[in-house]
Amino acid sequence: MTFTSYLANLVIPQNLCLTLVVLGLVLGLIRLRRTGTAVAAFGLAWLLAWSLPITSLWLGGSLEARYPHLPPAQVPMADAIVVLGGNTANGRANWFLPYDKETAIVRVDTAINLYQAGRAPKVVLSGGALEGDVSEARGMAHVMKQHGVPEEALLLENSSRTTYENATETEEALKKQGFKQVLLVTSALHMPRAMAAFSKQGVSAIPASTPPQIFLPPDGSVAAWLPHLRTLEASRSIIKEYAGLLLYWLRGWV
Repeated sequence: MTFTSYLANLVIPQNLCLTLVVLGLVLGLIRLRRTGTAVAAFGLAWLLAWSLPITSLWLGGSLEARYPHLPPAQVPMADAIVVLGGNTANGRANWFLPYDKETAIVRVDTAINLYQAGRAPKVVLSGGALEGDVSEARGMAHVMKQHGVPEEALLLENSSRTTYENATETEEALKKQGFKQVLLVTSALHMPRAMAAFSKQGVSAIPASTPPQIFLPPDGSVAAWLPHLRTLEASRSIIKEYAGLLLYWLRGWV
């Protein structure tokens, strides 16, 4: 593992906690006990905070609320629908519950609904191959064709691997096609970073978020203030968005 990839893995709360605890122990061994204790305590507090559903509701919910999901009939018309590849919390319909294939939140489903509602005549699918030879764009195209979207309505961008590349590569395709305004489809959690990146590239995009995921189950099975393992596992997606917004701002990408 390279140092860069190690730093990237610190978005996982368990990894950062372990790193800080070890660092704290090292500082203690070299007689910086107060500093070491503070560092280790922060690591443990970080882990605890992200295991609490209230943290996801507050920080993740605030991102989702910026561009709320709308029914297809309430979404404006545009020249094309742009769908970004990617996954959030394994597509679970509810952030705090196990993954269920039957209720999974999938971005391409939102695009299908928009196309079938006549919101735009073309669909641009953006996403390279994360593993193997099949790009995310090709995978989404396969699903859309299975739902009756004609192949001639689909345009594929097969090379992007990040949100920044989604924006830059798609912007070139939109220019070639003469599309002036698009509906941007991604998860509600990811939408603030996606909208900022596309706006930076000069793309006139209307947000068309997937349904929200971050809300407590109505059956009361998850308590907001009690540690919860699935909440901790999914929290990396929220941390990734905030870290991504900061990194994109520092690089001038948003």
